Amino acid sequence: MGAIVWEWLSLAVRFVHVITGIAWIGSSFYFIALDLGLRRRDGLPDGVTGEAWQVHGGGFYHMQKYAVAPHFMPDELTWFKWESYFTFLSGFVLLCIVYYFGAELFLIDPSVADIPEWGAVLIGLAGLGSGWLAYDRLCRSPLGRHDTLLFVVLFVFLVAAFFLFCHVFSGRGAFIHCGALIATIMTANVFFVIIPNQKIVVADLKAGREPAAHLGKAAKQRSLHNNYLTLPVLFFMLSNHYPLAFATEWNWLIGVLVLPAGALIRHFFNTMHRTGRKIWWPWAVVAVLVAAIVALSRFPGYGPQEAAAVRIDKDPELALIASMHFDEAQAIVMGHCSMCHAAEPLFEGVHTAPKGVLLDTPEEVARNWHRIEMQAVRSKAMPPPGVAVISPEERQTLAAWIGSRTTW
Repeated sequence: MGAIVWEWLSLAVRFVHVITGIAWIGSSFYFIALDLGLRRRDGLPDGVTGEAWQVHGGGFYHMQKYAVAPHFMPDELTWFKWESYFTFLSGFVLLCIVYYFGAELFLIDPSVADIPEWGAVLIGLAGLGSGWLAYDRLCRSPLGRHDTLLFVVLFVFLVAAFFLFCHVFSGRGAFIHCGALIATIMTANVFFVIIPNQKIVVADLKAGREPAAHLGKAAKQRSLHNNYLTLPVLFFMLSNHYPLAFATEWNWLIGVLVLPAGALIRHFFNTMHRTGRKIWWPWAVVAVLVAAIVALSRFPGYGPQEAAAVRIDKDPELALIASMHFDEAQAIVMGHCSMCHAAEPLFEGVHTAPKGVLLDTPEEVARNWHRIEMQAVRSKAMPPPGVAVISPEERQTLAAWIGSRTTW
């Protein structure tokens, strides 16, 4: 009963995380597009820097933006903050459920760093907390007055963080912490800078004081950072379903290349919203970056080059060779994978086969060759490195078997 409750709790938290994330990112993208699409015209009220007319759902909307704040306090004021807070809180609870309570399965890789479960959890929490503090200090330093230079330094900072995560945790655990670090920075920007600054402006208005312009400038800078980090954080949140991203030899570099790719896509849309023009060079650079990511994912050490070496077409001894490789491959899969991927899993805490994939019979092993290729040959996602150790020679054998799959 406890396992069933835990499974449904995980699903419920994940559902909340996805819904609140959609709400946060949706409102963020909308306001960025609105802000960049504002236009000046004669006759605007004092303090208004631009306006926009929009139509949606059969109605017309007239939007105006004040440079700092209006000269009066409206009766009703909508705050856009809860979407951010609940996205972070639900994501953190999900991080605890999946990765901290399941550290042995998903967080620890003894071949990367042989650390205890409690040590991995503390490193993860410390990494997120210290990452935010370092980012915040950089923004508040003299660098904060130079947006371009600050972006460069922050990029180097994230590169270092990704490299360290990938050399402490398993690939899956590292990528989720890369995403969690970005998400922590984004939500902390809202909680510690953007909303507090806006509250000070509101308090000044109520007291009849002139709001300080630097408060809005600082909030806008953090909002700009959140804008350019949105697509990378989405990539890291989804990447744990794709082992070619997180479980290959150059996973940290793949994570690094995602940062400029996501930022360039946002730059395309930001420019289009601001000027109405479509600039295409960012997409060309993104295509090069994606090609580099795909190329890097092909170097786990066990790939098509090994399989090609044993691929034989129309050879009379083909069936015997394939049978030999299958027997060896089946023994590897049964020894390393069937403890979880079985009708009745033997591994403690696993009550149903992950993703419904069964590998406890010869027929199921043969039927799931593609999953085995992605998870254990072209990447090192499976078996979980903290649970079972599969040797390079065994992965080579799986590659040889899959390379001869056309003979079955």
